[in-house]
Parts: sequence; structure tokens; C-alpha cells
Amino acid sequence: MRTGLFAAVFAGMLAASMGAAKADELIESYGAYIGQDDLYNSNNERLTQPWQVIRQDRANVHRFGVSQPGDDTDSFFASARNRELAERMISHGRIERSAARRLLQGDVRIEVEIWRGANGDYININVD
Repeated sequence: MRTGLFAAVFAGMLAASMGAAKADELIESYGAYIGQDDLYNSNNERLTQPWQVIRQDRANVHRFGVSQPGDDTDSFFASARNRELAERMISHGRIERSAARRLLQGDVRIEVEIWRGANGDYININVD
């Protein structure tokens, strides 16, 4: 009887720990001000997708040294490789349509959360 009880308790603890191991992990969060400079690429072409603006904003901060008051630094997008992943990360994350429209207009403050999940990294974006 004790062996059966021990096995049941152990199985329950194992299942709980496996569930905890699969929980998504917040890698980093930062705030940014999306200014007019962030809405155009290096060829002065207007960007049309939120992921493009996020990528350009982080390239401006990390690569070109262009930032506006309200731009926080982050370590994740300091990597050019991670900036290349922005499209996939946003498509697997969350941004409301109204927030995406406001982001594409610029002159807004955003909060970005970078998460690591079972299916890869993703980004959640809120517009203030």
C-alpha cells in the first residue's frame, strides 16, 4: 500500500515539475519610442509592417546610434541575428490591430516583451 501511495505522489510531483519546465520564460522587456526615423528603412522607404518598424527601431538604437527620448536599451536585439528574427517573433506573439496601426503611424511609446516558449521565441507588444 505504501509503495502504491509513494508511486502516486512521485508521479504527481513529476507531472507538476514537467508542467513547470514547459512554462514560457520572459527573456527581456524594454520600452521604446517609435519616432518618424523608425518608420523608414536605410533606403528611405516607408515601412508597412510592425515587425519592420521594431527591427528598424532596434537597428537605429544598436547599429546606427539613433534614439529618441524614451528608447530603452536591450541586450536581445543588440544582435543583428536576433533583429532578423523579429518578423517570426511577432507573428508568434501578440499585438492588437489597433496597436499595430498606431505603431505604424509613429510617435508612440511601446512596451516590448521578449518571451521564450516551447515553439521558440516570440514578442508581445503593447502601445501606450
